[in-house]
Amino acid sequence: MDPLSPDQARLAGEQRKLRLQVLGLNTVEAEATFDRVARLAASFTQSPLAMVNFINDERQMFRGMYVPTASPDDKVNPDGGGIAFDLSNLSREAPGDYGFCPHVVAQGSQLALDDVFDYPRFKGNPLVNDLGVRSYLGTPLRDNTGMILGTVCVADFKPRAWDRGLREGMQELSQTLLSDFKLRDSLLAQQQELFAVFDGAPFPIMLTEGPNHLLRYANAKQGAAFGMVPQFSPGRMVLPGLEAIGVFNAMDDAYRTGQPTTLSQVSLATYDDPRPQEFTFLCTPVRTSPGAPISGVLTVAMQSTGQSYPGSEQQAFAANVQERFERLGAMPDHRESAGYRT
Repeated sequence: MDPLSPDQARLAGEQRKLRLQVLGLNTVEAEATFDRVARLAASFTQSPLAMVNFINDERQMFRGMYVPTASPDDKVNPDGGGIAFDLSNLSREAPGDYGFCPHVVAQGSQLALDDVFDYPRFKGNPLVNDLGVRSYLGTPLRDNTGMILGTVCVADFKPRAWDRGLREGMQELSQTLLSDFKLRDSLLAQQQELFAVFDGAPFPIMLTEGPNHLLRYANAKQGAAFGMVPQFSPGRMVLPGLEAIGVFNAMDDAYRTGQPTTLSQVSLATYDDPRPQEFTFLCTPVRTSPGAPISGVLTVAMQSTGQSYPGSEQQAFAANVQERFERLGAMPDHRESAGYRT
């Protein structure tokens, strides 16, 4: 496969990032499914390092990882690469050009390095100097649409031969994740139906993702009142009016504590009505399932005057939405929401 031009590589990275955002995978948080695949890869190949690595246009995210651990009494073995077998604190992210996985994604095919020192192109890679890696086997990780999202890879601190059986086994292992991507797409389709209910609501509704409150969904009223903004943009930056009155601080509290937070009776002029109005914002943390970590915040804005919509009903509405999210079991996507520019 011919190498991509810089413009082609940039476009491919942006497309991967968008796809990862849609699937809810554009973060470094560990996920049990991917950790399990990494563990299986390490076991199958008898390798001390294994990762399920998603790569966007800026960074690598090791959402699945298997690394060796060691006791304090373990000694450094110069013949094994000069480092102790304790990498339990290894970061789950790296720059976009670090290591060998970006080469796998760029060339779109498996990369097997029996001994990194045999390849001048790879010998000086920071992964060799930082961790003492001497051999590497990386397989493209494709989703159910055929797009390469990253790699499933293993590495060792000593040279070794990656025979045909190991290479084919790694390819088969990467394909086991197709069912996960298909499930995510299926859930996204179901959630489109759920958000159709929100589109016609007479009050602003937005759903944000993660601690940085990336804007994942907004209904038409949200866009008309507070501004139409790009999907997946950081809320604080693109909605300065809401930031100024403390809405995102309330969302921080909801995300951190896992409890609904209310910001009551704040005055704000909207795009569709320049006269100052009083709003109450209810921020409800969202989980993808009852036992899962907080994944986002659902924020509903109600005018404190001029509307007959009691606060108890507002809270019941948010609780009902939360229950539906948990039932579906994944973060939603609403790419064509009237509140967002795409």
